[in-house]
Amino acid sequence: MLAIANQKGGVGKTTTTVTLAGLLASSGQRILLVDTDPQGSLTSYFGFEPEQLRYSVYSFFEESQSRIKLPVQQVVQKTRFDNIDLLPAVPAMATLDRQLINRPGMGLVLSQAISPLVRSYDRVLFDCAPALGVLLINALGASRELVIPVQTEHLAIKGLERMLKTLAMVNRVRKQPLPYVVLPTFYDSKIWACVEALQSLQQRHADRLAPKPVPFDPQLKEASRKNTPLSLLNSDADSIDAYKALLTVLQRPEDLPATRPTRISNNGQRQ
Repeated sequence: MLAIANQKGGVGKTTTTVTLAGLLASSGQRILLVDTDPQGSLTSYFGFEPEQLRYSVYSFFEESQSRIKLPVQQVVQKTRFDNIDLLPAVPAMATLDRQLINRPGMGLVLSQAISPLVRSYDRVLFDCAPALGVLLINALGASRELVIPVQTEHLAIKGLERMLKTLAMVNRVRKQPLPYVVLPTFYDSKIWACVEALQSLQQRHADRLAPKPVPFDPQLKEASRKNTPLSLLNSDADSIDAYKALLTVLQRPEDLPATRPTRISNNGQRQ
């Protein structure tokens, strides 16, 4: 299970999630996407209206507070693309931190809820909200790898430092540290600020950096407009090579160590 997360918005998290899903699905892998962002960008990308959905990721948290058992298959939405399914988001998820602030043991709701599904998929990808809270903690707690997209600009690099502090907090209560890859995005070699930002990432995070930065690619916006993974529209697009290179450093599911989930609260504390 792979989380795509950064506590700064606008760095390419949803784009990365969708593009990786398209590449993996094209290779014959079955992919489950989990939208843990109340804004529902990933849900909307695949043509669903978050406000009109009866079941969503929010349903798992509702279930955790009641005795009603929700069949997880009811939450799964089939997308129009082969091998790609979705657990969607709804705006009500934005209220979870307020609802669950005093409830212990909320850090494993997602991993426990989707455990019956995991064996049906080759990969599970979490698209995360750009904020520290119960949803991000759940995604990190369930995952075995992390990709941190970072826009090649000064402020985004500062956001990376906040994300790494959150990761360090989560790692203190995990059985095993969560391995991560830093993915530079929106890179333009003609803009000095981008070049300088990439050099800074190379100096500070050389051992964690993706093989190639994702270039600024207008075709990614066109793919978003058409609600289609770019790899399924144009496999020769400039950015596709960077995402293919990223996949080479992500572990295959069969290589990932089996771990027993650690109970993590919504503030990152061991339960």
